[in-house]
Amino acid sequence: AYSLRPSEAAALEKADLVFWVSEGLTPWLKRRLEILASEAQVVELMKADGTVELPYREGATFANHDDHDGIDSHNGIDPHNGIDPHSWLDPENGKVWLSVMASELSKIDPANADLYFQNAAAGTLEISQAVARINELLVPVHGVKFIVFHDAYQYFEKRFGISASGSISLADASAPSPARVAKIRAKVAELGISCVFSEPQYSPGLVTSVVGDTKIRRGTIDSLGAELELGIAFYTKLLDSIAKEIVACGKD
Repeated sequence: AYSLRPSEAAALEKADLVFWVSEGLTPWLKRRLEILASEAQVVELMKADGTVELPYREGATFANHDDHDGIDSHNGIDPHNGIDPHSWLDPENGKVWLSVMASELSKIDPANADLYFQNAAAGTLEISQAVARINELLVPVHGVKFIVFHDAYQYFEKRFGISASGSISLADASAPSPARVAKIRAKVAELGISCVFSEPQYSPGLVTSVVGDTKIRRGTIDSLGAELELGIAFYTKLLDSIAKEIVACGKD
């Protein structure tokens, strides 16, 4: 249901090169790109060679067709018959995409090709350093049982050896049905969940409806880094922030 602001539409019209994650993540953008960026080179990062892809999780307290009550909030795309598009949360994909970006930028701006590849190499090293840092940071919370707000984090979880026990909402962040909320509440009690995570862009009331007046700890993680300052270190800060919040909420 997203509508481009005039400034965003103007940016697409002026662009020589557009990177986007995938149609599965932003289905509304596909038609806009065809119309507004028809002269630009458009690169869908999920299609890049070497990208790690994971299917949507199903069963238990993750995806369930019945939870949608016949409504699909992904504008005609079935979120349970495809690839989970939250793939930037695997840092190995971040490395792959840096290389793709350097290559594509070099094609349209060959005079600066060396600089693009140097920056990509530096960024790859920074990501590797972040991975080592996060692996060490998460050691105390391996095995901690937690619930996330929506199922956006399995790329991060699999890369770092942790695993959510379920999600309040589905991977497309659609509002959960009352039946789903009840199911999650029962699972929280059954599994002895230690921590439930909300996200800054969604209503905290849903988290309250799941945990009630229990003493389960609450935290906030964000797959988009909505509250982080933009800049050249944004990506590694995003990964670091997710890890730190998981540790803060999950560590006894």
